[in-house]
Amino acid sequence: AMSCALNFVCGVNGRVRSVESRVNRCQYGRLEQSAVVRFGKSGVRSARRVAVITALSSNELRPGVTIEIEGQVYRVMEFLHVKPGKGAAFVRTKLRNLTNGGSVEKTFRAGESVDQAILDKVVMQHTYKNGEDYVFMNMESFEEETLSVAQIGEDTCKYIMEGLEVDVLQHEGKVLSVDVPKTMTLTVTQTDPGVKGNTVQGGTKPATLESGAVINVPLFINEGEKVKVDTTDNKYLGRAND
Repeated sequence: AMSCALNFVCGVNGRVRSVESRVNRCQYGRLEQSAVVRFGKSGVRSARRVAVITALSSNELRPGVTIEIEGQVYRVMEFLHVKPGKGAAFVRTKLRNLTNGGSVEKTFRAGESVDQAILDKVVMQHTYKNGEDYVFMNMESFEEETLSVAQIGEDTCKYIMEGLEVDVLQHEGKVLSVDVPKTMTLTVTQTDPGVKGNTVQGGTKPATLESGAVINVPLFINEGEKVKVDTTDNKYLGRAND
C-alpha cells in the first residue's frame, strides 16, 4: 500500500488556496488528482473532480498490479516476458477480473501502453445486518455503507461477524472486493465429539465455526475450542494456543 497526496484547489471570494489530503492507495501507481470547488452566496454551488492516471508500459506489469481494460478492472496474477528468436517481443499475462472473479489470459505487445487502475483501500467495520445485507462503518469518515452478499461474495460472508474490520477495495466509488483478515481465530460451535489420541492418521471431520463457516478439522478437535483458519481456502491451521 502507499499514500498519494491529493491537492484540492478551492476558490473562495476570488482567492485561491490549496488543501492537501491523503488517501491510502493499494496500488503503487502514479496519480494526479484535483478538485475545483466554486462558492456562491449560499455556499458551495458546484464541484468538479478530475483524475489523471499515467498509463503503464506492458513491460512494467507485475503480479498485483491492477489495470483497466474496456471499463473492467483486472489484477495481474501471472506474467511472462517473451522474446522470440523471430518477431517482436510480447508480454503474456493471466488476469483476474475484480468485478466477477473470472480469469482471462491476455497478451500485450512489449512496450504497449496499458491503463492502470488506481484502487482506494478503505477500512470498514461490520456493525449489523439489515435483512440479508451487511452494514459497515467507514473507520475514517464514520459513515455507514450497506453492501449486499453479491458485492461481498458468499465465501467471504461466512467469516464476517459483528465488529470485524475488513478491507474494502473501490474503483471510482464502486466496490470491487471485500477482504477479511487472511488468518482468523474462531470458536468451533458444532462438530462431532473428538477422538482421543487421534487414532485415525490424517483423519478429519467437518466443523462449524462461530462465523458460520464450515471447515475440516482433525478428529481430536471438540466444540468450544478455538482454532486458527486460513480464510482464503477455508483451511485449518491449528489450535489457537499452538
